[in-house]
Amino acid sequence: MHLTLDLDSEVPIYLQLRDQVVEAIADGGLAEGSPLPSTRQLAADLGINFHTVNKAYDLLRQQSVIRINRKSGAVVRRDAGSGPPEPGFVEDWEQRLRTLLAEAVVHGVAPAGVRERCDGVLASFRAGDRV
Repeated sequence: MHLTLDLDSEVPIYLQLRDQVVEAIADGGLAEGSPLPSTRQLAADLGINFHTVNKAYDLLRQQSVIRINRKSGAVVRRDAGSGPPEPGFVEDWEQRLRTLLAEAVVHGVAPAGVRERCDGVLASFRAGDRV
């Protein structure tokens, strides 16, 4: 898994980490059961505070994307082949999607352009074929 951080971004580092792990799973780079580096190791590799990595991992755990065990560490819990989403996921996701689409509308992106970009992003995920 290759992670790239933009330290000048308005997006907090922990969210950049969270997003990149989710994208790596969607791309097929991480499958269910794949181990993730320890928080301390990943922090050292990226040159950031381990509390930042811990915050990203905790968010992924809360969202049921990874599981964390003291003995086995952080492991991918779900991928596109893990079956239907857990109860409540779609409703929560739809609310976040609504906000992203509202941002596009506010910035003048035409509905056809939004659809085209959504289709392009979905096509970029190897796992998208299974959805």
